[in-house]
Amino acid sequence: MNAGPIRFAQKPQQVLVTGGTGFVGQHLVRALLADGHQVIVLTRRPSHAAELFAGRVQVCGSLDEISSMSAIDVVVNLAGARILGLPWSAARKQALLRSRVALTQNLVAWIAKLDPKPRVLLSASAIGYYGIQPQGDDTALSEDSPPQPIFMSQLCQSWEQAAAAATQSAVQVVSLRFGLVLGHGGALPMMLLPVRLGLGGRLGTGRQWVSWVHIHDLLRAIAHACQAGGNAFFRAYNVTAPEQVHQLEFSKTAARILRRPCFLPTPGLPLRMVLGEQADLLLEGQRVHPSRLLEEGFVFSYSTLEAALADLCLRTR
Repeated sequence: MNAGPIRFAQKPQQVLVTGGTGFVGQHLVRALLADGHQVIVLTRRPSHAAELFAGRVQVCGSLDEISSMSAIDVVVNLAGARILGLPWSAARKQALLRSRVALTQNLVAWIAKLDPKPRVLLSASAIGYYGIQPQGDDTALSEDSPPQPIFMSQLCQSWEQAAAAATQSAVQVVSLRFGLVLGHGGALPMMLLPVRLGLGGRLGTGRQWVSWVHIHDLLRAIAHACQAGGNAFFRAYNVTAPEQVHQLEFSKTAARILRRPCFLPTPGLPLRMVLGEQADLLLEGQRVHPSRLLEEGFVFSYSTLEAALADLCLRTR
């Protein structure tokens, strides 16, 4: 499918992006630049960001470095430590909270001092907000579905609450609950590696739901949220494709596109022994539906997993 240009606004804007050197952030910054906007990247590695974007963005190591004369129209908050990796010890949980919640609180406090203030704060979250869905439960979860009292959900709840505090400064806040983002980078290359090696198959039961989104549609959803009006000062979007699949179907689809076998199961117990609670990210899932995007007329470029993986895998070839 021809993925056309993405329009974030009708006229050039000044956009502050936190987490701009991450997988999603890099794609977003380049899309904003392509649409003619000025971008400020807040990062702990300014020299790396300057090199990454070839000097086309303003790079700052702290909020204090951003000139008070620079009127920010839009803030996109993507910063946060990688959630999948180190075991979720008490110390690791606190580190994950700091990297998301504390940073967002600092950002909101900084926004409160600005004059003029940004029009909108778009802040990342994740479908982990909904916790885990019992296998066999095919209910499609909308933005109004409740969270759960488990860590992955509580992390997202705290993250969203920190961002929502910006509404007290009359700034619109949009919470973007990302599903599994498919693109050249992020989690997909590691997910496809066993399939490419002919070792793909069921992970755990294989019946857990996978709610995913193509990186191009994720960027288009951010652009949509950036332009969407309405009277609500806070709103959330499920940024997932309209088709959700079981994990085994995900593996079968990838194997079919890559022309590889798909028969080797990976038991869940060893993963739980190694990863503990974190294994829920792989062995459990949620069937999350992009209800608000569809209600507002958003049309996905990649609405099926077959189309999304074919685009990414075949272009890689």
